[in-house]
Amino acid sequence: MKENYRYRTIPFTFNRRMVAASATAGRQQNNIHAFMEVDITEPRSIIREHKQRSGETFSLTAYIVTCLARAITEHPHLNAFRQGSKLVILEDVTISVLVEREIAGERVPENLGIRQAQSKSHRHVQDEIRAAQAQQEGGLGSLAGLTWIRFIPSFLFRLFIRLASRNIHMMARYGAVGVTAVGMYAPRNQATWLLPLVGGATVGVAVGGIVERPVLREGQLENREHLCLTVSFNHDLVDGAPAARFLKRFSELLSAGELLEVAPDLVVG
Repeated sequence: MKENYRYRTIPFTFNRRMVAASATAGRQQNNIHAFMEVDITEPRSIIREHKQRSGETFSLTAYIVTCLARAITEHPHLNAFRQGSKLVILEDVTISVLVEREIAGERVPENLGIRQAQSKSHRHVQDEIRAAQAQQEGGLGSLAGLTWIRFIPSFLFRLFIRLASRNIHMMARYGAVGVTAVGMYAPRNQATWLLPLVGGATVGVAVGGIVERPVLREGQLENREHLCLTVSFNHDLVDGAPAARFLKRFSELLSAGELLEVAPDLVVG
C-alpha cells in the first residue's frame, strides 16, 4: 500500500544561497577561538538606570562595538589583513556588524560596516545599527550599495568573498573586524556561546547569552552579570600571546561601562 506523506516545498531563495556561500568561504580560514565570560554588571546597571530616567533603551551591541573599536586601536596589528606577501594595516577601524533585515518577506543577515568606529560614541554607533535594521527596501547588499551582488551565482560569490578579503577598498569598507550578536537572543540567564564561521575577518566577536555568576567581592558573595563571548582570530596573522593581551584590554573596557557615559553627541576627532 502506498503511503501518503504530508509535505510542501518552498524555493531556496537567493538570500539563503548567499548566506550558504558565505559560510562555505568562512570554513576555509585558519581560525583560533577564545571562549570567555566578561563581567558586565556595571554597564548593565547604567543601561537600566538610563532606561528608567529617559525611557530609552541603550543598545548593548553598540556598546560592545564601541569597546571593541577602542581595544583594536590600542592593538593596531589586529586591524590588518594579508595581501599576498604583504600585511596591510588599516589606519581607521571599520567594524562589520551583522544585522538582521527583512528582504522580500524573508529575514536575512547582512553586514553593516561601521566606519571610523574608533572615533564614534556609543550613541553614534547605536544610531547606525538601528537605522540599518529598520531599512526595508532593497536587496541583499543594498546597505553597502552593492545591489549588483544579487545577480551573481553562488560559486562566484564565494570567489568574491576571497578576493574581497585581499582588497584594500573592500576591507576599508567592511573592516578586518566583525561582530555578530545572534546569541543575545538566548534564553534569559542561560550561558550560551556561539561558534561562528569567520571568513575574511582577522578578528571576529560572537556575542552570546548573559548569565549570573556568584562572585566573591571584598569577602562577600554577590551575583554578577557575565556576558558570554567567543572571540576568533585568523591564526595566519595573530598568535596566542598577542590575542590574549588584546582580550584582556577588551574585557577591561567592557566591564568598566565608561564608554556608555560619554555625552550623547560627542564624537572624538
